[in-house]
Amino acid sequence: MQQENVGTTTSSEICLIVEDNTVDQLMMARVVARSQKSMRIQIAPSLQAARGALSSGAVRLILLDNDLPDGVGADFAIELASYPQLKRTPIVMVSDWPTPFMWEKAAVAGVNYVVSKSDFNASYLEDALKGRADHHSRIRYARRPRRASMRRAS
Repeated sequence: MQQENVGTTTSSEICLIVEDNTVDQLMMARVVARSQKSMRIQIAPSLQAARGALSSGAVRLILLDNDLPDGVGADFAIELASYPQLKRTPIVMVSDWPTPFMWEKAAVAGVNYVVSKSDFNASYLEDALKGRADHHSRIRYARRPRRASMRRAS
C-alpha cells in the first residue's frame, strides 16, 4: 500500500500511519476508523513518505512502526521532537518486538505509548489524543500481563 488517504470523511485532522507492512497498515487503519470516525487516515510506508505527509500540517496523531525500510521509528520520533510544530503531536509506537532500548528512545522523544502490534487497540489512540495538550513528560509502557504459572496440585 502506497502513501494514501483511506476513508471518505472530510475532516481536516489526519492520523498518519507510518508502517511498511500491508497487513499491519490495514489492522491499524481499521482500529482508527472504528475509534476516530471523523479522522482521515493517511498511510506512509517509509520515513521519507511520512516526512512528506507531515508537511501538510494537519496530522493530529501518528502511529509509528519501529522497523522501516529507510530507518528506525524511534529515531524518527526523536527527530520530530526537535520541531516545535510537531513535538506535541501524539505518537503511539506500534512494533512487533518493543525493546527496552526502543522504550528509552521513545521516552526521550515524548512518545505517548510503545505497544506491541498484537496488543494494539483503540484505547491507546483515545488516551494519546486526550493527552495531546499536555507536554509529553513521560512515556506509558504497554506490556502484556504475565501468565500465572501452572502449578500441579499436590
